Amino acid sequence: MPIVHGHTVRIPRRRNPADRMPGQHARATFLRLRLRTLVTLGVLAVLTTVLGRAFGLHSPLFIGSELALLITMFAVSRYVLPLVDRHDRGAAGEEHVGGLLDELSGDGWNVIHDASFGHGNVDHIALGTAGVFTVETKSRQGPVRVRAMHGAILRQAQDQRETLERVTGERAEPLVVFSRAWVDKPLARRRGVRVLPARMLLGYLKRHGQTLTLEQVEQAHARILAALSENQPQPDRLLGWPPPSRIRS
Repeated sequence: MPIVHGHTVRIPRRRNPADRMPGQHARATFLRLRLRTLVTLGVLAVLTTVLGRAFGLHSPLFIGSELALLITMFAVSRYVLPLVDRHDRGAAGEEHVGGLLDELSGDGWNVIHDASFGHGNVDHIALGTAGVFTVETKSRQGPVRVRAMHGAILRQAQDQRETLERVTGERAEPLVVFSRAWVDKPLARRRGVRVLPARMLLGYLKRHGQTLTLEQVEQAHARILAALSENQPQPDRLLGWPPPSRIRS
C-alpha cells in the first residue's frame, strides 16, 4: 500500500469495465439534471422568502427575485423538463434492451453495457460465435420509417461499428434497436445498419450461424476489456496525488 507524505493511502480498485449496468450513463445524466433543477428552484424559492421577510413585499429586491423565480420556472418547464424526460426515457430504453441481452449470457455470449472508448458510449455490445454486434438503443415512441431515419442515427451506429472493428480486429454489425416504437420494415438495413424493434432482437441474434471460433471470441473480448480499461479514469488523478517520484511503496 503506497505511502504519501508519511501517510498510508488506500488505492481504490479499478472496477471491471464490463460490470457497468445498462443505461448507467443515461440514468446518471437524468439524475444529475433532475437534482440540479430541484436545487436551482429551491435556492431561488428560499432567496425570495428571505428577501421578502428582510425588506418587505414591496421591496425591489423581493420583486426582482419573484420575477427571477417565475422566469426560471418557465424556462424549466419549457426547456429543462423535456430534456430531463428524454434522458429518463433513454435510460429506461437502454435498461429494457440491456435486460433482454443479458438473457444471452447463459448461451455463450459476452454482453457489455454502456461501453466507452473515449469518444461517446456504445449502449450495448454483444459478442459470441455468431459475431460481434453493436446495439444503439432508441426510446422514441410512434412509428419509425426505416427509409426516413435521420442520418445522424445511422452515422452514430456506423461510427460504433468502426470503433469496435478497430478494437477487436473482427467485423462487427451495427444494430439500431427501438425499445418502444413500431418499425415499418423490421430487420431492414439502411447504409449498412440493421433496424429492428426490441421484441425481435434476441431472435435475430440467435438465428445467426457460427462466424467466429471460441478462440476468436475470447481474443476479441479481451481486446474490448483492455480498450475499456484504458479509458477509465486513473485513481491517482481522481485523488490528486503527487507525481510517482514522490510516492514510495
